[in-house]
Formats: sequence, C-alpha cells, structure tokens
Amino acid sequence: MELKAENISFSYHKKKPILKDVSLSLNSNQIIGLIGDSGSGKSTLCKIISGYITNYTGEVTIDGNPVNRNGYDPIQLIFQHPEKTMNPKWKMEKVLRESWVPPQDLKDTLGLKDNWLTRWPSELSGGELQRFSILRALNPQTKFIIADEISTMLDAVTQVQIWEALIKHCKANDIGILAVSHDKDLLDVICDDILYFKELNHL
Repeated sequence: MELKAENISFSYHKKKPILKDVSLSLNSNQIIGLIGDSGSGKSTLCKIISGYITNYTGEVTIDGNPVNRNGYDPIQLIFQHPEKTMNPKWKMEKVLRESWVPPQDLKDTLGLKDNWLTRWPSELSGGELQRFSILRALNPQTKFIIADEISTMLDAVTQVQIWEALIKHCKANDIGILAVSHDKDLLDVICDDILYFKELNHL
C-alpha cells in the first residue's frame, strides 16, 4: 500500500504560499523521516495529508485513489501537544474508546497504567497523554501514521519507550510512518530514509 502527496500547494488567507508543489510518498511497513526548521510548513503538510486541511491544491492518494475520509480515516495524525486534541470533559477511558478498545498487551507495551483511565486529561502529564494519543491512532483500520514532533516535549526515557512501542506495532501490522522532526539524531536511528523539507518545498 502506498500513500502519496503530489504537488501540494497551500497558503493561509490568500497570503504568500507556505507550501508549493510538495510531493512525497510512503509505503506500508516503511518509516520515512521529514526534517525541517520550525515554522517551515511541516505541520501544515501533516494536516493536509491527514485531512485536517482541505482547501489545498494537489492530491493525496492511497494506491492511486483519493483517500476516503468518510468514517474512520486510514491516515492518522499524532500531534506534538496531545492535550489540545482531547475533550477536557471526558475521562481518559472515554477518550480512548472514542477510537477503539486496544488490547491489554498493547497498553502494557506503551506503558499505559490502568488507573489513568479514570482520570481527566488535566490530571495527566504530557508523556502520559501522548501514550493515549498513540493508542488512539493504532486502531486496526489505520494504514499510515503521521507523527508530528510527537516526542519533542518528552524526557529521553519516555521518548525511547514510545518510539519502540510505536515502531514495533506498526512493523507488525504493515503501517507506514511519516516521522516529522527537527531532531536528525532521532530520525537517523528510527527511519529507513530521511527527506529534507526545504528540498521538497519549491517556494
């Protein structure tokens, strides 16, 4: 299975384009890194690929077909700041069940403790919330993960645990990962190949 973004261009409010003719591809069971400066448009591209921004030009396809955004989206975006993606009025068990009910062994692999399920988002740390974000994205219908700076705010030990668990699950289930970061050392370790955003964006 192949995810393609082809000739993606976008500007905010008719201002100067932030993306111009950006193209990339990602196969199942592949981890591709995307590196670039902060504010360069990487996160905007992530939102376009995963369906959060729709008023762009270009195409996003899976195996040559437009992505079906009706129902569960096979392209899941994991954000840098998980607290911004969760309903503060829901306890964590409901937050998780909104996507699916993951097996206990997967929760254990990600280091998610059962007593966190009865807490509110405001009662958990960034690292704890990010574990929930990753679990939500690993619904069996997911085909591709867009990981946008997902470990930037975390300590080194938590970074390792989260990436090891995510990669293990995705490799076992033929899920492709686009790992977006400005940390080249991290991408060198986890990725099959690295793309440089400034070389993709033809501004």
